[in-house]
Amino acid sequence: MHSRAPAEPEVRTFEADVTAVDESTVELDRTWFYPEGGGQPADRGTVAGHEVVDVQKRDGRVAHVLSSNPEPVDLAVGDTVDCVVDDDFRTYCMRAHTASHALYGAGRRLLDDLGYGGFGIGAEKVRVDFATSTDIDDAVLVDLERLVNRIVWESRPVSWEELPAEEARSRDDVAFNTKTEEGVMAESERVRIVTIDDWDVAACGGTHVSNTGEIGPVEVLERSNPGEGLTRVEFAVGEPGIERHATVHEAALDSAGELGVAVADLPETVASLRAENERLSAELAELRGELLAGRIAALETVDRDGTVWRIGTVSGFEANAVGEAAKEAVGDAGDAVAVVGDGERPFVVVASTGAVHAGEAVDAVTDAFGGGGGGGPPFAQGGGLDADATEVVAFLREYSDDLDD
Repeated sequence: MHSRAPAEPEVRTFEADVTAVDESTVELDRTWFYPEGGGQPADRGTVAGHEVVDVQKRDGRVAHVLSSNPEPVDLAVGDTVDCVVDDDFRTYCMRAHTASHALYGAGRRLLDDLGYGGFGIGAEKVRVDFATSTDIDDAVLVDLERLVNRIVWESRPVSWEELPAEEARSRDDVAFNTKTEEGVMAESERVRIVTIDDWDVAACGGTHVSNTGEIGPVEVLERSNPGEGLTRVEFAVGEPGIERHATVHEAALDSAGELGVAVADLPETVASLRAENERLSAELAELRGELLAGRIAALETVDRDGTVWRIGTVSGFEANAVGEAAKEAVGDAGDAVAVVGDGERPFVVVASTGAVHAGEAVDAVTDAFGGGGGGGPPFAQGGGLDADATEVVAFLREYSDDLDD
């Protein structure tokens, strides 16, 4: 006994006789509940007033798993039961499944070397995995969405039929997806073909609307890469699609309002602001570099028998930036530059012309105050020091004095 849902998806209520019972799982002599498969989730609804929590195809039969709460399932073979398929969920799945075919049809027109890599309906969004050599960037996403919604607007007929498997597989226009059709048409001598008029033809065992106009608005959400050679495109359909579109539109209007431009002018305005931000960031980086160089040049010098140290603290700069500035300053600023970054966990950088060993100086600091770091004769740095910056500076002054002693 197979589900009649794919062939007659509009049926939502029916009577059936119980043919098997196994605790909370029942089989019926006929059913319009859709069992999970082909990327489409199982129908919801009720059987004899019991909530249907799952529907699966097992050994060619449809098994309905019923909730035993609050009342246990008390059914017997031969019982005639009233069955109700959840109307909202079935309608959503029909729209979503047909929308995926419309999207694949759009992909046929936009993507190279196209193959079907997978499909799935979720509560808030639907995914289609394209196997293609085309880079699906933002522009392609927009084009896919535009084409899908045009097909919806054109209200094209959707039909389905069963063909001999050999005939169906010999046709170049039929899209096959081995993953999602596994279990739906496996070992079958006939293949169910779903056609969107003059747009897409695919082997599919799911439920569908009879006209693309029933799909409603489709909102393409995002793309990702679930595996090598695949691009996953996710979209929302029906109510989730409407809500998503409204949210995006509201954000666009708010952004345009904040900038004092029309929504259509947002791309040009954002590009201009980005260029200005990059220019200002470059200027700021240059000014900060000059400021840091000036602060290092202004550090107090210590002359130990001809070896000139420049030692002190700076704040507001990262260790790497201070290290680069110290390396540039050494020589002009003295034979060794030792800078301590002021903060909760100070860092230290030492640059040298060769008159002192920078790595040994940093090792001495970390031996005294903890933390870690290292380096060679010309440059070294350490961080995570457990001391106040002024303590580290005082230590370095004594260290330079000890070297000369």
